[in-house]
Amino acid sequence: MLSHNYCSSSCAAIVNNQKYPKWPKKFCKVCGKEFKNRESKYCSSKCGWSSFHYSHVPKYSKEQIISAIQKYNSKNGRIPAKRELAEISHKAIHIFGSWNTAVLAAGLTPNRSHDNRMYKRALAIAEDGHKCDSISELIIDNWLAKNKIPHTRDAHYPTTNHKADWTIQNGKVFIEYFGLAKDSPRYDREIKVKKKLCKKNGIKLVEIYPRDLYPATSLNTKLGEFI
Repeated sequence: MLSHNYCSSSCAAIVNNQKYPKWPKKFCKVCGKEFKNRESKYCSSKCGWSSFHYSHVPKYSKEQIISAIQKYNSKNGRIPAKRELAEISHKAIHIFGSWNTAVLAAGLTPNRSHDNRMYKRALAIAEDGHKCDSISELIIDNWLAKNKIPHTRDAHYPTTNHKADWTIQNGKVFIEYFGLAKDSPRYDREIKVKKKLCKKNGIKLVEIYPRDLYPATSLNTKLGEFI
């Protein structure tokens, strides 16, 4: 029979608890979930990255974000796209839940609906009266008008129902803003179809992407040859 060093189990527990203390419960600093990793402050790498990301975002108050959106709207006569206020957009999303919610909080109407990024968009009117499907298209249309380049909206591709955002030089050049490239497989298929149609019909296609507009436009480079 094994010998015991303690008179009772309660005495053994007292000594062992002092010798091998239990670690206190730990709770994630981001989501509050209890976890067992003694070395970490977070329950997962996702929460750890989230904490790092937002700790490096400049600290803006709710009022400062609303004021920045309102000032941009007053100065430019339109709602800012998220990328145009990149300095505050991440913090706005963190505070309000989404960029559109922040715009609504500023007393303005978002450029796009909450429900469907691709199909339900609020129209924007360009300086020449053309109806555009987004602020990005409005920027391009205004650039064309400012540089006195005659342009037509929504012209049909040959033999199909596909439409080009703009045509210039009597239909010899099509300009497309592919704002949702890599955002939807269906949209990407449409891009490929339009490229093939232009090649087949001898039409020059000028492709414009968000990177060509934000944070600064490169339209002078993309379209300068047509001035």
